[in-house]
Amino acid sequence: MSAYTSRARVLAAMNLQKPDQVPLMCQFSIGSMMQQLQPVPQDFWYDQKVFADGLIALRQMFHFDGILVSLHGHSPTWRSDVVKTEQDDEGNNVVHFKDRKEIHSLTELPMVKYHTPPPKADVSTLNVDELPDEIDYIPVSSDLYFKLDKKHLYDIFDYLHVQTGGAYSIHGEITSPFDYMLDLMGYENALIALILDPEKCHQILAHFTKGVKKIALGMCEKPIDAIKVSSPFAGMGFISPEHYTEYVLPYEREIALAVRAAGKHIYTHTCGHISDRLELMRDTGISGIECLDPEPVGNVDLEDAFARIGDTMFIKGNIDSVYSLLFADDAKAEDDVRKIIETGKRGKGFILSTACSIAPKVTKERLLMLSRMIERHGGYL
Repeated sequence: MSAYTSRARVLAAMNLQKPDQVPLMCQFSIGSMMQQLQPVPQDFWYDQKVFADGLIALRQMFHFDGILVSLHGHSPTWRSDVVKTEQDDEGNNVVHFKDRKEIHSLTELPMVKYHTPPPKADVSTLNVDELPDEIDYIPVSSDLYFKLDKKHLYDIFDYLHVQTGGAYSIHGEITSPFDYMLDLMGYENALIALILDPEKCHQILAHFTKGVKKIALGMCEKPIDAIKVSSPFAGMGFISPEHYTEYVLPYEREIALAVRAAGKHIYTHTCGHISDRLELMRDTGISGIECLDPEPVGNVDLEDAFARIGDTMFIKGNIDSVYSLLFADDAKAEDDVRKIIETGKRGKGFILSTACSIAPKVTKERLLMLSRMIERHGGYL
């Protein structure tokens, strides 16, 4: 029996060391978690215990070495804000609040419809000094926000640690200041503002960086090993390397250096095409990179990525969740994963994972294949 626990396995990889075998730790989409667990959807979204117990069950089900906590700060009194709950014609749960209704299903993120849509800020009239000092929400998706309960901001990490006995690597998640700015003004207007009013954009980014860093440092005081920075809009499809250097790198670097000074690892999740900015991402001071989507979803070649940045940071990826796990036949799926494992083993620090989140319709059998492939091909000599 191996002397390595799952947690030790992940820590070794993040420290650019080789444990007994390649660690396995994929990030789930909400849809994939729903499909596997079949919970009451709104309870899974809002209730800390339901969500945390689901994360534990998924880790056990698929033999992952770690748990990513994508939502935190759950309110224990969330039900008191619900006006009524009903079902629509498709069997989805429709949860009514005073300002909105949310459609919760077992296939995707909640769909939100506000009675009066919240306005987007105009960069020309925005007063940065009037923005709240503390961040109290996660901008999950367009018009979808997860409200953070400040009194229970980090409770889930203590709960998971107790329930798992510290045997597995627990990772928190924060959102890039760049994402907060895009959400504040609306994606299109914010991208235009980068060109028309760069000074105001820097003020906004500095403001959100302060708030995100405070949340991250609070996480660092909890029993976690690493923090993931969700930065999906920083790839080639949205901004140039020059804009990445100006508007993303310095602000994520400030957060990354603070987290690493607190003794925790930090890694960035950026989807899609990022081959032209791997070194720039490294220069933010992070410990590792997640995703590295291969073609056709992205443009990263894993062997090339290790050659360019693998000496100084770990790599977490890069299984194509769609074309390798969802649509491929068994032979192709296994061959794709085997090649990734063999390439990753040649690097200094590697964690086998889907590139982006697990697609909602990937089957249980296909996900179980990953741990079997680790058993067959993931051992270090």
